[in-house]
Amino acid sequence: MQTELSKKLGVEHAIFGFTPFPAVAAAISRAGGFGVLGAVRYTAPDDLKRDLDWVHAHTDGKPYGLDVVMPAKKVEAKGNQTLSEADVEAMIPAGHREFVQATLAKHGVPELAEGEASGWRITGWMEQVARSQLDVAFDYPIKLLANALGSPPADVIERAHAHGILVAALAGSARHARKHADAGIDIVVAQGYEAGGHTGEIASMVLTPDAVEAVAPLPVLAAGGIGSGEQIAAALALGAQGVWTGSIWLTTTEADLHSRKLTEKLLAATSSDTVRSRALTGKPARQLRTEWTDAWDDPAGPGALPMPLQGLLVAEAVSRIQKYEVDALLGTPVGQIVGRMNAERSVRGVFDELTRGFERAIDRINRIAGR
Repeated sequence: MQTELSKKLGVEHAIFGFTPFPAVAAAISRAGGFGVLGAVRYTAPDDLKRDLDWVHAHTDGKPYGLDVVMPAKKVEAKGNQTLSEADVEAMIPAGHREFVQATLAKHGVPELAEGEASGWRITGWMEQVARSQLDVAFDYPIKLLANALGSPPADVIERAHAHGILVAALAGSARHARKHADAGIDIVVAQGYEAGGHTGEIASMVLTPDAVEAVAPLPVLAAGGIGSGEQIAAALALGAQGVWTGSIWLTTTEADLHSRKLTEKLLAATSSDTVRSRALTGKPARQLRTEWTDAWDDPAGPGALPMPLQGLLVAEAVSRIQKYEVDALLGTPVGQIVGRMNAERSVRGVFDELTRGFERAIDRINRIAGR
């Protein structure tokens, strides 16, 4: 399952696996793919350094990468000064805070213990936080830097290239893909509507060949709705040089969701049980549909705030929901491929299934072609 891009990066299979879990990222690389650790949840540089140390020590010398979230538009004060986290917090309307508290009270969600910090305080959507993550990351031999919200700033691309690091950016349309190519990135990740997390409105079957044509000869990775070897074969047939996967790793034995109930919800979910909602971050992100997403998507509610305000607003609420495993509200970003995630397997087990499915697809095509 090799392509020109996978050979360039020195990986056996052109399967790129995004994950927030260091153990999963390392296992993906050890299995012959390319593990990409998501950095957005790291608020302290030392925490990211600790986990990159662990990943580096457990990849058996195989390549790995990092995914950051640097919004194309940042929240700024007058005069273009960068705002602090406290400044951004102060921009959140009181009515939105009241809506959060009322929704939690309706479902009887307990408070966190006195002095207990939110475990889900993601500030990595703020550019200054992402830049502090990069200050750590560039001390490691990462081979790929991906940005989940468009092209990184020009100086970040230049800095990555100076370290010999390829830069990838996610795109939801051919127009976005061309903008990334013009910005100087090396790889376009064409993420279709089916994908988990931030995603656009064009399905993978349409988006992948459009992106391939739009940025040729830049390599394109297909993302969204990919959870079988047959789907990988289809992506490569459409011109992609690999696949970008994320959701399928959530129910691996190496993943650490910190909630058995959430794992069980994922295993029981069908492909119809997700929704694109602004409830989590302020941008449309596919996730499990819950009464929490329903509340934010209800026209009678106040509506989600723009990024990064929404993420800061709901941080403590999400921590409380997760800690107390409030079933009606408990969710996570995940793609429509969740309908196929019906058993817990190791990362190696998932890879074995992917490679077998890929071989079946190639054999089927060869028979059709009379070879």
